Amino acid sequence: MESAAVFAGLHPTPGHHNHLLGPSRTAIKLLPPSIDKINFSPFALKLQKQSHFTSYIDNSAINSGDSFRVASPASDVASELADIDWDNLGFGFMPTDYMYSMKCSQGENFSKGELQRFGNIELSPSAGILNYGQGLFEGLKAYRKHDGNILLFRPEENAMRLKMGAERMCMPSPSVEQFVEAVKATVLANERWIPPPGKGSLYIRPLLMGSGAVLGLAPAPEYTFLIYVSPVGNYFKEGLAPINLVVETEMHRATPGGTGGVKTIGNYAAVLKAQSAAKAKGYSDVLYLDCVQKKYLEEVSSCNVFIVKGNLIVTPAIKGTILPGITRKSIIDVAISQGFEVEERHVSVDELLDADEVFCTGTAVVVSPVGSITHQGRRVTYGNDGVGLVSQQLYSALTSLQMGLSEDKMGWIVELK
Repeated sequence: MESAAVFAGLHPTPGHHNHLLGPSRTAIKLLPPSIDKINFSPFALKLQKQSHFTSYIDNSAINSGDSFRVASPASDVASELADIDWDNLGFGFMPTDYMYSMKCSQGENFSKGELQRFGNIELSPSAGILNYGQGLFEGLKAYRKHDGNILLFRPEENAMRLKMGAERMCMPSPSVEQFVEAVKATVLANERWIPPPGKGSLYIRPLLMGSGAVLGLAPAPEYTFLIYVSPVGNYFKEGLAPINLVVETEMHRATPGGTGGVKTIGNYAAVLKAQSAAKAKGYSDVLYLDCVQKKYLEEVSSCNVFIVKGNLIVTPAIKGTILPGITRKSIIDVAISQGFEVEERHVSVDELLDADEVFCTGTAVVVSPVGSITHQGRRVTYGNDGVGLVSQQLYSALTSLQMGLSEDKMGWIVELK
């Protein structure tokens, strides 16, 4: 639901250049040019609520040095929410109010960042990200609880993974604390876009890119750390329903010594050809094999994969070609806590086809049960309806924790308010 039509009204109102038309065609006051951007140190963040609808930046915050205040709608949750159809929210991009930006030069450290109105960014045609693919991204979610609190799930894990990827891609990266505080600031500034409890989540997309101009093959001279957000529903429109995968035997997602183990942008463009071909044949996605022996599972296009046999849950080991998924890591810990035996090792196609259940994990899908696997023309189905008991159990346990419906015994939840 890329929903360009829904937000086609997000353009200046003719004759009123200081307003935007929101989804309900009501005018939303823009920041004056002098306060379109708010410089701040992310370690002293103060967001306060105001009793009116339009969002604005309090001038006193700009003059306070290290802190800023973003005025948000009234405290009543119903009046805060953006005017969109929450019951039919798909997994697609929707423009929101604010994004976060922070820059630094090669060899230096990130320091001050700023919240600014969401909009297009300017890049040189010679930017490292455009010419040489020097870029990384992350993905995490914010959830709204019934009591109004806003929850993040393990944001420090995303921060550490970004740092690991940045080292591989010769890029500076924000510190873990900078990353987490920037995520908090962006979420709170876009609070009205967080779906009501049970209706979805606010998807958070941090980007780290070589934004400086470079012609010869070399690290870019400047880097930009950017965060934008979008409200989302289920990644698959069926919700917790079985997906159908096909094993890809010719094309490969990653190679030993490459970048398959970090979340660099090029990893995802490389899967589009096989994924598009699979979807044209009616499959949901592609399951990739190792490129050396071509018989061991790696991962789905953007998800990790697990197989279940009795009380044993097995997933391919992280050895440089598989992304260390945060949902993957969490599911392993949850499964162990519930008495399952979990192994991380090579998983052959034969084991896959003989499994009791198969499921995938990822930030977007959380847990996605697999209804069938097709390998070289042979189709194997799992369960009567494809949603196995183990998949359902782990999905319920993890989503209940993420949404604040169960006690956080793992210490994974960051509560914003």
